[in-house]
Amino acid sequence: MLYWIAELLGFEGALNLVRYQTFRFGAALMTAMILGLIIGPKMINILRVRQGKGQPIREDGPQSHLAKRGTPTMGGLLILVSLAVSLLLWMDLSNPFVWACLAVTIGFGIIGFVDDYDKVTKNSHAGLSGRVRLLLEFVVAGIASYIIVGQINTNLYIPFFSDVQIPLGPAYYLFAAFVMVGAGNAVNLTDGLDGLAIMPVIIASGTFAIIAYLVGRPDFSVYLGIPHVPGAGELAIFCAAIMGGGLAFLWFNAPPAAVFMGDTGSLALGGALGAIAVASHHEVVLAIVGGLFVLEAASVIIQVFWFKRTGKRVFRMAPIHHHFEQLGWSESKVVIRFWIIAIVLALIGLSTLKLR
Repeated sequence: MLYWIAELLGFEGALNLVRYQTFRFGAALMTAMILGLIIGPKMINILRVRQGKGQPIREDGPQSHLAKRGTPTMGGLLILVSLAVSLLLWMDLSNPFVWACLAVTIGFGIIGFVDDYDKVTKNSHAGLSGRVRLLLEFVVAGIASYIIVGQINTNLYIPFFSDVQIPLGPAYYLFAAFVMVGAGNAVNLTDGLDGLAIMPVIIASGTFAIIAYLVGRPDFSVYLGIPHVPGAGELAIFCAAIMGGGLAFLWFNAPPAAVFMGDTGSLALGGALGAIAVASHHEVVLAIVGGLFVLEAASVIIQVFWFKRTGKRVFRMAPIHHHFEQLGWSESKVVIRFWIIAIVLALIGLSTLKLR
């Protein structure tokens, strides 16, 4: 909105700052963070009163988690509200990438909210049917894919190699939707300990802010040998808003958590990362930067597959962060070490920009 106003007035005077994506990056981050910190306490109180018993805690999980009973969930609403307000204020709303990524973020957030609401009201872990949830996610991701692919080509670019691309043609629509849905559910599976999911999301968002900015610049993209996507630089501001909202949420989610993100937040943020990766043509790099999320999802798939085949477990408990808890690691040790892994993977992902 502010960008539109500044553009309407010819970017005169101080409004000239709004022209620059770097300025709006910082402004979006600070806006989302400050707003999140302001609305956080009241929103948490409302969630606590409305939910009563809070998020159901698994009886078969680590015993230390039983002390978390009564902690409200759906804290992702805090992130989504601060994120949306910040984006509407600072982004160029004429950019189709903005609406595609926002559609995935809000769409997945609504699906997650319905799932969380079902769990809380029924005091059960079941929530929405897996098939129904996946179907809804693919519908949302399919719409976003249609919008995004209208602005980019349908080639899959391979990192570490310059000008190596695989033409997927119409299959790219399905691939793009799969990236968004996969990212959403991977982050969702990672969200099992206080602060475990949100910090890697912030790290990944910061990484993709850099990638989106460079991809949107023809000079940098040519120099680095990465695909140039006109308009993708605007997504750096989207990433900044995620970071700001995420930092505000982490303030309240730090151990012991006053609120859980829930599917409302984890699905939305994962889907947003997937959409940004598709729009910036760095889908494969997302698997590197978000390698922690991939590991968490893979541990669940491996555990289920192997148990059905042999009746035995590969891990003591899945997702894998619970496996390390069962080995005797404290929750804070698991979280901090996983954060370190997320930082290392982000640096490896950034290295793909030059190693081509």
